[in-house]
Formats: sequence, structure tokens, C-alpha cells
Amino acid sequence: MALRFEQIVVDSENPKALADWWREALDWQLTYQSEDGEDAEYEIAPDAETHPSLLFLAVPEKKTAKNRLHLDFVPEGAADAQATEVARLESLGATRVDIGQTDVSWVVLADPEGNEFCVLRAR
Repeated sequence: MALRFEQIVVDSENPKALADWWREALDWQLTYQSEDGEDAEYEIAPDAETHPSLLFLAVPEKKTAKNRLHLDFVPEGAADAQATEVARLESLGATRVDIGQTDVSWVVLADPEGNEFCVLRAR
């Protein structure tokens, strides 16, 4: 028996807004939504058949500490694509985050609710 990687679940104070932000950041689409008050769920993916997806769930509390798990992204394109992509994400509302990194080749950002993620250099 084997497991299939289905989705990454992101706790969120405002799951619709955060799903919309990530949908725009990744150029993905909304593949599922349940707007049932406290049980609101929003799933995004490249398309309805592609997994893993990101599933945003409503929680009442704010994020208070550094993520124990984070996502890494590699921009498509030329070697200088990292700077362009970081600038685009910042224009959408991402912020640079210092989590103690020193002279590294990646940029640590946070989404509008403070979830850290990295943008690596194009390969």
C-alpha cells in the first residue's frame, strides 16, 4: 500500500482572501469551495485534476511563530527571474522576512497572514 500526496492544508483567519492571494501568486485556479461559516474551505490547484493542492481552512487564531513547514518555489525563466518574481509577489502583498538567514541564494517572504515561503533562484 502506498500514500498519494493530496494537499497541503493552510490554517487561516480569512481562508477566502488567503486562497485568492495564493491563487493569483501561483496563477492557479479555485477547485473547491465550501463557505460554511467557521468550516469555510477553499482549495486551489493548477487545475482540478492536479495534486497536491493547497487547502485553506478557517481558524480563529493568528499565526504566532515561525512555520515548522514552508513551501519553496522556483521561478520559471532566466537566471534573473528570482528578482522579478520577488518584486511581483511583493506588489501582491508579500513581505520579506528575516528568520535568521545570512548570505543565502533564496529570498524568504511571507504571505498576507505571515506564512513564510522561499523563492529560489531559477535553475
